[in-house]
Amino acid sequence: MQRLFYIFFVILLPIFPLTACSSTVPAHCSQAIIGITNTWNSSHVTLTLVEKNASGQWQRVLGPVPGRLGRNGSAWGMGLHSTPSGYRKKEGDGRSPAGIFALGGLWVTNATPVQHDPAIPYVKVGPADLWVTDPACPQLHNRHIRLNHPARTPWELKEQMRQTDYPHSIKMLVHHNTVESVGKPIVGAGSSIFFHIWRRDGAAPTAGCTSLQEENLRAIIARLRARKNPVYILLPRAEYARYREVWKLP
Repeated sequence: MQRLFYIFFVILLPIFPLTACSSTVPAHCSQAIIGITNTWNSSHVTLTLVEKNASGQWQRVLGPVPGRLGRNGSAWGMGLHSTPSGYRKKEGDGRSPAGIFALGGLWVTNATPVQHDPAIPYVKVGPADLWVTDPACPQLHNRHIRLNHPARTPWELKEQMRQTDYPHSIKMLVHHNTVESVGKPIVGAGSSIFFHIWRRDGAAPTAGCTSLQEENLRAIIARLRARKNPVYILLPRAEYARYREVWKLP
């Protein structure tokens, strides 16, 4: 890896509040995106946005809508839940992280503004923005940095956030294995997990993110409110039923 002799700025985003791993949906959470798959190996997911009403009861407010996951399905990730025994997400395994995750900010190159709660961090991505996934750089692993110049070296260009890839023109961060979710990201446990626009009208899976139709992604983002501390819950149907009561799932 090329050493970083230039000055960079770490962007510390005011993300949705996180809690210690309690294996339950946090009590202060009143909004959740729920993703349900048929099996661990399914790359197809059904997404629903739910909110607590005035009585504290969960109700559906958007969806269900279809989405795509990693080409090999899903595996336990690192988020707000304590991970049960079983296969855990690894870098490059083609699986999306499953469990309960806080949501981060928005990362946008799309020319059409994304309607969103102003309290949700919004980054207009440019040529100086990197998302570090290089395993040889553990001190910066799975986090965003902004250079004081456009990416130009081979290493910088490799780590540069996508500039012209339309499906990645609207991204919402999922806090899997991030500084905010685990303190010190674990190299090899998976990185750069986002919601983004799907490819080929949903005919293509992802490498580990959750993708969906642009219209549906924009609708979900427009509905989210930072004060409601939204989370993403992704589980196979059987696991959702198994943990619903003990994890206090919607």
